[in-house]
Amino acid sequence: MVRRTVPPGSGVLFLTRIAALYIHPVKSLHRIDVETLDLEPWGPKGDRRWLVVSPEGIFMTQRQHPAMAPVRTFLDADGLILSAEAVPPLRLAPPGPDASVLSVSVWKDRNIEARDAGEQAADWMSKVLQTPCRIVHMATPEQARPTGFGSVSFADGFPLLVTSTASLAALNERLDQPVPMERFRPNIVVETEAPWAEDEWRILKIGMVELELVKPCSRCIVTTIDQETGHIPVPREPLRTMTAFRHRPGGVMFGQNAIIRRAGVIRLGDQVECLA
Repeated sequence: MVRRTVPPGSGVLFLTRIAALYIHPVKSLHRIDVETLDLEPWGPKGDRRWLVVSPEGIFMTQRQHPAMAPVRTFLDADGLILSAEAVPPLRLAPPGPDASVLSVSVWKDRNIEARDAGEQAADWMSKVLQTPCRIVHMATPEQARPTGFGSVSFADGFPLLVTSTASLAALNERLDQPVPMERFRPNIVVETEAPWAEDEWRILKIGMVELELVKPCSRCIVTTIDQETGHIPVPREPLRTMTAFRHRPGGVMFGQNAIIRRAGVIRLGDQVECLA
C-alpha cells in the first residue's frame, strides 16, 4: 500500500515501496524476476552483460527479431543458461581472458570491446533465431560504454529503467487487451496510486541507495511483442493508444531512465522515498 503521509518540509513527495524487480541478462532476451538487485554504478549486477550480435558485430534486438523475446535466461554461480523450444539448453561460462575480443556496436556506440562466447554459443543462437549471429559478454566496468551520465553495459542508454504500477493501470484502462508490465522491460517497478507520478520524480532513495531519474523513456515496437511467445497479439498496441496521450518531444513515453548515484542492494518490498 502506498503511504503518502510524510513530514512537512521533508522534500519527499511520498513514500511507497518496490513492487517488482527484474534483470535481463542478455539484451532483448527473456527477463528474470528477482527479489534483490545489486546495483553497481554501471547497472544492476547481471543485467544486460551479454549481447547477441550479427556476424558484423551489430547488436540485435526484438525490434527486428521478435523470436528473441521467449528465449529464457537463467543465472547461477557458473554463468548463464539459455533455454528455447526445440533445442537443448545451453550453458555458458563468462569468456575468459584468452577468448577472442570482438568490436561490437550498440546504437551510435561503436568499437565496444566484448569477449566472444565461442562457436557453440553462436551455433545455438543462430539456430534459435534462424539467422547467423554470435553472443558476446561484457565482464568489467572498464569495458562499459561511456555516456554523458556515467557508464552503461549493453542497455540502450541508461543503467536503469523505473516504471510505476498506476501508470500501467491507467494505460490498460484505455486498451481492449491489457498488457503486462514486462512488455516495458523495466528493472524497478514502484507501487503508486497516481498515474504518471514518476514524471515529477527526480530522486529515489531506497535505504542507502540513491537513484536519479534523468530522462523519460521513449518506447518502441518492443512494447507490442508478447514477451512469453514472441508474437504480436494486437498490431501497434499499446503504442498506438499511448501516442494519443503520452506523446512528448522525443517520442511516446512510459517510465523513467535512471542513473545510480549511490550503489547498493535493494529488495522487493523496500520503502522508496520519492523526491522532486
